[in-house]
Amino acid sequence: MSVTRELRRAGVSIWLDDLSRERILSGGLARLIAERDVVGITTNPTIFANAFAGTGAYESQLAELHRAGSSPAETAFGLMTADVRSACDVLRPTFDATEGVDGRVSIEVSPAVAHAPAATLAEAHRLRSAVDRENLFVKIPATAAGIAAIRNATAAGISVNVTLIFGLDRYREVVDAYLSGLERAKEAGLQLDTIQSVASFFVSRVDVEVDRRLEALGRADSGLEGRAAIANARLAYEIFEQTLRTPRWQALEAAGANWQRPLWASTGVKSARMRDTVYVEELVAPQTVSTMPEKTLEAVWEHGSISADAITGNLGDARNVFALLEDEGISMADVASTLEAQGIEIFSASWERLLGIVAAA
Repeated sequence: MSVTRELRRAGVSIWLDDLSRERILSGGLARLIAERDVVGITTNPTIFANAFAGTGAYESQLAELHRAGSSPAETAFGLMTADVRSACDVLRPTFDATEGVDGRVSIEVSPAVAHAPAATLAEAHRLRSAVDRENLFVKIPATAAGIAAIRNATAAGISVNVTLIFGLDRYREVVDAYLSGLERAKEAGLQLDTIQSVASFFVSRVDVEVDRRLEALGRADSGLEGRAAIANARLAYEIFEQTLRTPRWQALEAAGANWQRPLWASTGVKSARMRDTVYVEELVAPQTVSTMPEKTLEAVWEHGSISADAITGNLGDARNVFALLEDEGISMADVASTLEAQGIEIFSASWERLLGIVAAA
């Protein structure tokens, strides 16, 4: 049995963290679905900027949009939504086979609205309307302002991929926003079973930031390097499991609501000292999603080692890592705050780069 099939049997959905028109037209996406057990796709402004810069596959649509007098932002919107719509169609059989759990494609709201709840909600509606596919996820960042947008989008029946989650406190807010949104959707008479959500918890960036702080403290030899991210994600999964045991959730589940699955994002390893599959192998657990760049996916396929559940029996170790980091003077809450701000900055820069590529085409 292939390693990717083992992941599926362990309850992990494999999503590809990449999309381009060339990948769709060449059959590369279909191949990964058939041969690597890919059942979903995530995108972001960086991915689209790289796609637009790396191929001529967009020339005809670019010319058409330019002739129509579209602004760079409108042109980028048209190109992105066209790709996502096509990918949704490729994954539609998976969507049907899994009764809407997988077969999903995610597209992110513009970073320009990350701190404006009303504008974020309007953008979510606009994306859903433009793509016009049931298997769309709209990505909304888990900023303080984004929490309100997540709640309101869920209440409106929009399936949300909550992105840029780095800390446990923010994750608890995300969970509450999803439940509140479902409660409002129920009050409005919406069908809860048509609303899906994932909570994208970023992994590798946490280790990069914590390891940087350890080195700055002269504690690179503390034995804590490369351990914070997995501990952080495992404790997030514990919150997920605790939520499922609450009367509040159980009432929603009885009304048809779907779990908001944890999604492990940023699974590409940044350190040469670490196994290139570690963020996949060490976060195997039922009802999770692991989204991977193709390089990581191929590494998992070639030499990954999968256990049935790598989280539940390791929560004590995760708590110990947090305690040791605190003893070193490293606040995981501050790490999360720093990474959230950096994440918005990175996607904003990619968005500006994307607009520049479109304008120059």
